[in-house]
Amino acid sequence: MNNFKQHDFSNYTVLDSSPARGAGTMSRKFMSGVFTWMFAALGLSALFAVLFASNASLLGYLYNVTPEGTKLGLLGWVVMLAPLGLMLTISFAWQRMSASLVTLLFVLYSAINGISFSFILLTYTAGSVAGCFATAAIMFGVMAVMGYTTDKDLTSFGSLLTMGLVGLFIAMMVNMLLHSSFMDYIISFAGVAIFTGLTAYDVQKLKRIGAGIEFEGVGAGDSKKLALLGAFTLYLDFINLFIMLLRLFGNRRD
Repeated sequence: MNNFKQHDFSNYTVLDSSPARGAGTMSRKFMSGVFTWMFAALGLSALFAVLFASNASLLGYLYNVTPEGTKLGLLGWVVMLAPLGLMLTISFAWQRMSASLVTLLFVLYSAINGISFSFILLTYTAGSVAGCFATAAIMFGVMAVMGYTTDKDLTSFGSLLTMGLVGLFIAMMVNMLLHSSFMDYIISFAGVAIFTGLTAYDVQKLKRIGAGIEFEGVGAGDSKKLALLGAFTLYLDFINLFIMLLRLFGNRRD
């Protein structure tokens, strides 16, 4: 899975360890922008997933079944490789890009990710996809509210989750060689716990960044880029939570 992330907000102020600070108008506007972009990206991904999963002609651009086996087409290779490149570009080069370019790359990432998700719709039953998506939405919503409203500083908690994320990635790489169903179950269960916790941590961090923007008077362009990066972070939290739930509880088609 190429949706793991770690973003650098270090050049922008995060107000002190009191999460209750900085809940002014600009901070709320910033968070509104973050969630608006996140929901737009999820909607775009869902649109492309359904579009490709329901159209055999479009699927033909992704892969072809030949007597020698299944072969990826040009678009299939793009869909397989591009998300990682786009994720790394957005994560580590966003400060050198314009807000318009960051927007374009985020939209492109969401669309390409959606195309890859068409295979989820072809692999799992519609009921289990809908059930896991709804469960992920509820869990995400609860943790987002918790992260936004809690008075507890989640910084140390977030550091532990980040280390867990690294361990999760290593375990997935190892299991690609071992093909252990038991290890796959443990990885998926741990993934649900990690991305659930990261949702609360990331929302609190973004709330404080929004307060820092208000405090420092950051320009509109940089503010928009930070909102886009925040949306990208929460988008990945949600997508990974959904995928981990699907790995645990999804029913495959016969």
